[in-house]
Order: sequence, then structure tokens, then C-alpha cells
Amino acid sequence: MLISEIKRVVDQVSRDRGIDKSVLITAIEEALKSAARKKYGNKIDIEINYNEESGDIEAFQFKKVVETVTDEITQISLKEGQKLDPECEIGDSLGTKMDTTAFGRIAAQSAKQVIIQKMKDAERNAVYSSFIDRKGEIINGIVQRIEHSGDIIVNLGQTEGILPIHEQIPKETYKRGERLRALLMDVLQDSRGPQIVLSRTHSNFLANLFKTEVPEISEGIVKIMGTVREPGVRAKIAVSSTDSDIHPVGACVGMKGSRVQNVVQELRGEKIDIIPWHVDSAKYVCNALAPAEIIRVIIDEDSHAMEVIVPDDSLSIAIGKRGQNVRLASKLTSWNIDVQGESHYDAVLKNGYDSLVSLPGVGINLANLLIEKGFTSVEEISNASASDLMEIKGIAKEKAEKLIDFAAEAISKGNDNNDNQSTEEENPDIDDNKSAEEENPDIGDIKSTKEENSDIGDIKSTEEENSDIDDNKSAEEENSDIGDIESTKEENSDIGDIKSTEEENSGIDNKNL
Repeated sequence: MLISEIKRVVDQVSRDRGIDKSVLITAIEEALKSAARKKYGNKIDIEINYNEESGDIEAFQFKKVVETVTDEITQISLKEGQKLDPECEIGDSLGTKMDTTAFGRIAAQSAKQVIIQKMKDAERNAVYSSFIDRKGEIINGIVQRIEHSGDIIVNLGQTEGILPIHEQIPKETYKRGERLRALLMDVLQDSRGPQIVLSRTHSNFLANLFKTEVPEISEGIVKIMGTVREPGVRAKIAVSSTDSDIHPVGACVGMKGSRVQNVVQELRGEKIDIIPWHVDSAKYVCNALAPAEIIRVIIDEDSHAMEVIVPDDSLSIAIGKRGQNVRLASKLTSWNIDVQGESHYDAVLKNGYDSLVSLPGVGINLANLLIEKGFTSVEEISNASASDLMEIKGIAKEKAEKLIDFAAEAISKGNDNNDNQSTEEENPDIDDNKSAEEENPDIGDIKSTKEENSDIGDIKSTEEENSDIDDNKSAEEENSDIGDIESTKEENSDIGDIKSTEEENSGIDNKNL
């Protein structure tokens, strides 16, 4: 039977696939039991033994000694049992050796399927156990194929690993057959076998690269206190040293930057800031914001936040491109960091100081004491409790309550003024009318034109008055001499002049219109 070379097969499979021999032997024994039950039924009591020295497999069938046999598969008569063992008695169990070749071809195929399945399970367990202990380490592999989703399948030797697209460094390209280093992030047990998940964007990938390049880290002299990354762009790593003679930053940089350059090349040009760790949180934050110059640090323990004041010309350096520097520093130190320019901070401080002095009963000395205790504005006083203010020298409970009331009143007045200003901004009709007059000076021209036209009206009224004179003079013509008529004509010539003046004025009127 196939049993003849079972020893050689067990040794080869155990060597090639890394499966323990005992696991394979157990699988073979169970397979033969399954084959026997398939031929003789499930009631059969059978035991399979494998001899590791000779490689032989022995099968024994056990039957119970009874007086009257009712089931030949599980029972044997006392007479037959005494032939095998003269000392046997009723109730004993006798084992007889079976010929494994009698199991038949179908039983052998069934045994083969069981062995194959057991081998696959054993192989999966072997892969899982070999990789689960390496979780968090850097492993090498070869790019085997790239899926349509962008995931990369990596050949790791015993099995395959997957590098998901979200664990790949942005703008990084890979080719089939290219060698790849990645962090073993997780080992998932799946029905199809263990799934090895890799990552090149995890912060521990950066830490393990430094462990590989810097012997002081692997020896424990230099410790990595924290790492943060924005993959492919920038990273920060904080280090400390247990030996005062070894500078942690210098050890990581290496001679002429050789050590850190190897890490940068592996990360495809990612910029790395190596900063010294410090036990003082404020100093640690200042180191994390380097190379920006820090003027002042204000710590708020309750909200776990820091307000960092920098010179105006260093503000852009402290914040970084799109807030990158301060964002990484905040993640590295686990503090909420707010970076402000010096001029803006001074303006806010002055406004807060002025608002404190404006409160009734608050002088310069008391305002300075309030600022020293952290009450830098009216808003902070209104949100404070009387017990907080009573910690300041010279402030009793009654005065503390009054200060809180005054502060709340000042804030409410300020809100009312802001509402009025916003209302004026929402209703700018008056200003629009004024600006309309300024933008359209034709209205003024029309007014001046009306004033000029009023002169014409005066001329017309003069004409009407002269017409009365004309009537009177015509009456005189009837009762006067010819000389009087001539004089009347001379007077009437003035009227003609007035008419001509009217005609000239009418021309002016037309021009104005």
C-alpha cells in the first residue's frame, strides 16, 4: 500500500513545508481510522499506531469477549478469544491486527483526502505561528502582482502577504519582481489561511528602520520615545539616551548623516526631524517645534493645551506648510498646541488688560495680580468662580462675586453693541442714498438748471408788467399829440429790447435742457 514509503513522505513534507512530524503522523492515523470505518462501519473499535523507526503503520481491531456473539464486528466468543489469549475472560477486550491492504481502493482514496486536508490545516497553522511572533517587525519580500484595486501581493517565501493601497506611501510606484521592505502589521486568521497584512505608512515602520540602522537603539542605549508621520512628506522622531556620553540625535544622524540618509532613501525622500526628548513638557514642545524660535509657552493643564508665542518672522516656520509642523508636534507630544505671533499676542494681552482695568473697582495693581493668576480678560473672570478669585490677595468673597457680575455685565453690553453694529451693516439704506447722490451729480445740475430757469420766469413777469404799460400808452395815443406818440414808440422800443432779451434767454434755456 502507499504505507510502504510513508516514512519518506513524512520526512520530506515536514522538511519542505515546515510542518511538525507529529502533526503529520496524527493526520495519517486519523485518515486510516476513517478508511476503516468507511469499510466496516462506525461501530468498529480500531487503533492505528505508527512506528517512527521503521515507518510501518499497524492497525488493531478490538472486540469484546462475550458468551453469545450478536455483533461480529464488535464482539468475539470466549472460545475464539481463548485461541488468541488463553487467559482472556468474559468482558475483556481483545485486539487483533488488521491487514491495512484490506481497506480497499475507495478507503485508501478517502484516507488520502483526509491526509491532504490535515496537511493543509497543519501548513496554515505553521504559517500563522511562524508569523504571529514576528508581528511588528520589518520583513522583506518580492512584489508578485498588483491587483486592480491597487493592493500589492508580496511573496514572503512560505506564504503571500498583502500591502493594501491605504498602507502604501503616496506617489510611490512598484514593479513586479521588485524587492520590498514593509512592516508586518497584522496576521489575520482566515478560512482560506492566514492573511499577512503589511504596511509602509505606519509610524513603527520608521522606528524599526532606525533600529536597523542605529546599533545604539538595538543595544538599548538610545531609546525611541515617539514617532509620528505624514507618509511621503515629513516625520518626527523623539529620542533619548541612557548614557550621558552619547548624544541621541547625533547617534541617529550618524557620520555625515549616513544613518539617517539610509532611512530617508528607504522612505523615498521623506523629511525626518530627529528631536531630543525632554522630561519637561514645555521644553519637549519647544524641541518638537524646532527650528522655530520660541519666546513664551503658556500651559493649561486642565485642557492639556499649550499656547506657544513665537516672533512674527518665525510664525510660518513654527506652523509649517499647511500646518504640518505644529500638527506633527502636537501628535508627538500629545499636547494641544496653539501657535501665535508675538504682535497678535501682545494686542490680545493689551485688549484683555484694558478690559480688566475698565471694570469697576479694578486698578492697575489688581489687574496685574489677575493676569499673574491667569485671568487675562473679562471673559475669563465671568467664567471663573468666586473661590478661584478669592485665591488672589486682597479679594474677599463679596468682591469676587461683584467682579464676576461686573464682568458678565460688560460682556452683555459688548454683545449689544456688536448687535447694533451688525444691524447697521444689514440696513445700509441711508448710506446708499448718500452715496447715490455722490455717484449721480445730475440731480444737482437739475437744481441749478431750475434756478437759471427761474430768471426766465422773472423776465416773463416783467414782460407782463410792460404789457400793462403798453395798454396805458395806447390810451394816451388816443388823447395825445403826435409827439407824444413818438415818445411812446421810443418807450415801446424798450419793450422790444426786453423781447429780444427773452429770445436770448430762451436760447440759453434750450441749451441748458
